[in-house]
Amino acid sequence: MIKKLLDRIFKPKHAKTEAGKSETNKSKQPQSTRPVLSTKKSSRKNADSDRNSAQIIAQKTHKIDRKLLSNAAFKTVEGLQKAGFEAYIVGGAVRDLLLNRIPKDFDVATDATPEEVNRVFRRSRIIGRRFRLVHVLFGDETIEVSTFRGSHLDSEGDSKVTDSGRIIRDNVFGSIVDDAVRRDFTANALYYDPTSQEVLDFHNGFADIQAGVLRMIGKPETRYAEDPVRMLRAVRLSAKLGLKIDPATQAPIAKMADLLQDVPPSRLFDEMLKLFLSGHAMESVSALREQHLHHGLLPMLDVVLEQPMGERFVMLALQNTDDRILSGKSANPSFLFATLLWHEMLAAWEVYKKDGHHTIPALHMAMSEVIATQAEKLAIHNRYTATMKEIWGMQPRFEQRAGKRPFGLLTHPRYRAGYDFLLLRCESGELPMELGEWWTKFAEADAETRTAMLQTDTAPKKRKKRSRKKAGGTTAVPETQ
Repeated sequence: MIKKLLDRIFKPKHAKTEAGKSETNKSKQPQSTRPVLSTKKSSRKNADSDRNSAQIIAQKTHKIDRKLLSNAAFKTVEGLQKAGFEAYIVGGAVRDLLLNRIPKDFDVATDATPEEVNRVFRRSRIIGRRFRLVHVLFGDETIEVSTFRGSHLDSEGDSKVTDSGRIIRDNVFGSIVDDAVRRDFTANALYYDPTSQEVLDFHNGFADIQAGVLRMIGKPETRYAEDPVRMLRAVRLSAKLGLKIDPATQAPIAKMADLLQDVPPSRLFDEMLKLFLSGHAMESVSALREQHLHHGLLPMLDVVLEQPMGERFVMLALQNTDDRILSGKSANPSFLFATLLWHEMLAAWEVYKKDGHHTIPALHMAMSEVIATQAEKLAIHNRYTATMKEIWGMQPRFEQRAGKRPFGLLTHPRYRAGYDFLLLRCESGELPMELGEWWTKFAEADAETRTAMLQTDTAPKKRKKRSRKKAGGTTAVPETQ
């Protein structure tokens, strides 16, 4: 107390003035522009204006059962809304719920920036370059959260477009109205708020789903130029969902198919995987042919499909894949692509054998050539191509049913995949059914029965090299080859 009193009496007057100035200057300093999570609030005026732009569909009309939502999706929306942001479940999940299908995954759209989403959820990470997203993690489930997208034509945004019109980067944020315009099909431009249980519909997507129509938002030619993969997506969704492609949406596809050549191979491969592993690969391939989109996607696939034996083999493989997926089983992409490219590999193999190469070296040369050729269009991951080569490499060994070779093949780590591949070849007529039946019995038999089933080994025996004796009587070591 005494110290404070003495400071008040003897402290210079100018010190108080300086302190006052310091406080004044401090208050005049510019505030940090970094968004503060706790004070972030959506403009109610703007949000109300956006809602007025949409058709609001109540729960009694759309009849979406909120219990079908994943707990992670609900918590993501709830967490963002509690933090003061707009947030909705969007895209394919809403579409599937309206079609009485169980969504495979759930995506969320919000007016929060990726950094703000990242601050709301402790277990989250920002990903992507073409358009930044946030993956929010709940146990083994991942919810993809995107910020409302704006127009890529905005000169102030981080966007880049090629001369052909293809968007290669569009980190441009906007309102929910802008975001709805940027989506591809009307059926995918629906926003579901699980809190109010309302669906916001900006482009009559609800009516199109009820009518069974897949319609592009905006001018189809422009939207395909922005992203040519949308042509493949139209085919895939039409086959998967049983929706008829709107005539205006379908018309430009055939003449714009060449734009797919400008798509990065990795994106093309991902879209082809979705197409062939949708559980509706048969319908998808038929639709690809109708839209003239199969040419060049998988090298020579169009030629294979025009050959009686090749088409039967491919269709059997696709049917087998569909049956597995629809029954809840997994499907191996390596096996699928091995079947799709098999007849091209056979053709290349024959060429190398005619050129004088031995059977097995010719096989390996053909495998490398086919995979290298398709890599120009589809970036099939190395982990898939390695398995494809193993499946192909086993096929000549299945025709060897003498000696110890069949026993060795049964222990191969990829035996089951190679055996299933063999059965497809037999069923398509490429090989006699007797060969497949023999291997089925051999695999199920006991050791004694297997030995009795072996065929006579007619392969020429390799002559053992006899060691030469030197003059001094010592035995010379055989020369290595």
